[in-house]
Amino acid sequence: MIAAYNKQFVGDVLLVQLATEKIVHTEVEKVGDFAILKEKATGEIKAFNLFNASKYMDLNVQGNVEVNPELVQKIEEAMRANNVSISLDVDFSPKFVIGYVEEKEKHPNADKLSICKVNVGEEVLQIVCGAPNVEAGQKVVVAKIGAVMPSGLVIKHSELRGVSSSGMICSARELAIPNAPSAKGILVLEPDAEVGASFTIPSNL
Repeated sequence: MIAAYNKQFVGDVLLVQLATEKIVHTEVEKVGDFAILKEKATGEIKAFNLFNASKYMDLNVQGNVEVNPELVQKIEEAMRANNVSISLDVDFSPKFVIGYVEEKEKHPNADKLSICKVNVGEEVLQIVCGAPNVEAGQKVVVAKIGAVMPSGLVIKHSELRGVSSSGMICSARELAIPNAPSAKGILVLEPDAEVGASFTIPSNL
């Protein structure tokens, strides 16, 4: 689940995305303060908008909203108040984690791409990376599937030049870290960084 709120530019509306795939043909159902967005062919609910959101929860953010149990509870309370029933199957695991590059090999179909095996604690992910400074043995920041970058980009499964990639190894600029170097390259962490631990993007961005 991905949530966003920007009262200045959008209004008092909480935007919630339940699927990373785009809706091909949108069907909208309006119920109380909810606008439910469905895939017309299947009826599957892909997203919803909660209008007058500040009536149901405090949202002191402009942009991505952290999806945590408290937010989900407030959304469920708003659903009950509007006689809306939507199943929220939410993964609360961190989407930005510290990874360890176990292997790096050259991409067979692209000179500037590398295929990396990255240990993120509970699993090893295959990630195609275009950074010139990525090497085996590094501790790095990994954006897992479902992560929302500061730019608004949603990380999805992808295939780059015929090779599957499940996540992204991040640069300081992609993480919007202040004074990030302008040169292209991933952020390399200290050797004592804990593999699998959550990486928190500074909140003052």
